[in-house]
Order: sequence, then C-alpha cells, then structure tokens
Amino acid sequence: MKLLEGKIALITGASKGIGRAMARKFAAEGAHVAFTYLSNVEKGQALEAELRALGVEAKGYRSDASDYAAAENLVNQVVADFGGLAVLVNNAGVTKDGLLMRMSEEQWDTVINTNLKSVFNLTKAATRTFMKQKSGSIINLTSVVGLRGNAGQANYAASKAGIIGFTKSVALELGSRNIRSNAIAPGFIETEMTGELDAKVVEEWKQAIPLKRAGTPEDVADCAVFLASDRSRYITGQVLQVDGGMRT
Repeated sequence: MKLLEGKIALITGASKGIGRAMARKFAAEGAHVAFTYLSNVEKGQALEAELRALGVEAKGYRSDASDYAAAENLVNQVVADFGGLAVLVNNAGVTKDGLLMRMSEEQWDTVINTNLKSVFNLTKAATRTFMKQKSGSIINLTSVVGLRGNAGQANYAASKAGIIGFTKSVALELGSRNIRSNAIAPGFIETEMTGELDAKVVEEWKQAIPLKRAGTPEDVADCAVFLASDRSRYITGQVLQVDGGMRT
C-alpha cells in the first residue's frame, strides 16, 4: 500500500522547485493533492494534469498565501472540493537578499509576509478542520539559514527562524488533538534559483558539505512524505534537517 493512500494534502507554492517535487511525490504515494501557485498559470495547469495522470485527484488554486482572507477562502474551498484535509504543507516562500544597511522596508515586509505570515494564515485556517476530525499533519518549510543565520539574508533568516518557533508552539497547542506540527530545514538544494549562481561558488559550497553534494528537491520531498504519513505518527515539534550534514 502507498504511504499516503487516500490522504488529502494542500501544498502551497508548488509550481516549481521543492514544492513541485513534493506535489509529485505525494501523488505518487497515493495522496490527492491541492496546491497553490501565484503567477505562472501555465505551470500550475501543467502540474495539475501531471498529477491527475498518476490516478489521484489534483487541483491547482491561484492564491496568495500572505493574504489572510485569501488563505481562509483557499482552505474552505479545498475542503469543499476534496471533502476534507489531512496534510498542510506550508512551502510558499521568496528571497529579497541584501545587506541590512541597504535593505528596504519593502524587502523586509515582503519576505516576512510571504514566508512567515503565510504559515500563520494557512495553519490557522486549517486548524478548524483538523480539530474537528482530531487529526492532521502540518509541515512547514524552514531553512538551515533559520538555524544559523546568513549574511545578506537577515529578512529571510528571521522569517525562517520564526517558522521554527511557530512550529514548536503549534505542536504544543494542538498535540492533545492528535494534530502534529513539524518543520523541514533544507540546506543547499539545487533548484532553478541555484542554477543562476556562479559554478565555482556552487562547487565550493558542495565541498563544504559532508556528503559532498547539493541536495535535490526530491530529497526534501521524501522527508515531507514521511512527515505526512502515519509512519511519523509519534513525531511532532521537530525540525528535520535535509542538508547533507551542512549543520551538524
């Protein structure tokens, strides 16, 4: 039997990178997948068709996770369309890097709202359904940068560190209702974004990682499948690092 057979999952920010890999892995493991995208309609439609070809229900929603009302409407729509919700994956995120001295208020607010406020928005919206059924798995995507900081990413590091505190607090609040809350902290993962970096810099980063390679979106997706499945039923309030030993 597939690990996520029949479970209904909502994954935010799934049109590319790690989010797309998670949507594919979840569907391959038998989950019905609702996902969001913000700007690229074509990619959203293509993913929807790809997931349905795996024999599961799938639907993409154009929705801004940083908008409180939109997040509430999204969860209500997913529950209405799919008949429930078992797993919430908060993956939507952006970067707007810059040294603190040059960072604008807009750069700060955009990253905090998209990365951190969105997690509050979606989790709060999904909690009513989870409480009613007395079960649910919440998976929040943080980063090793949220654990150790990074020069030029004060806004991103703050948002990702905030996700860790939020994850642990929710685990304490909702554990008695059999609702689990965990986070995944990816390290250096090769995506469309890293493809634009200088090859020499990328190679130096790889050599500093104990496993001597960058991670793939699928590496992160495998961890998410585990946390969404019943095999992690006694795990909550944890941050699982998928970083090749980058931060031990």
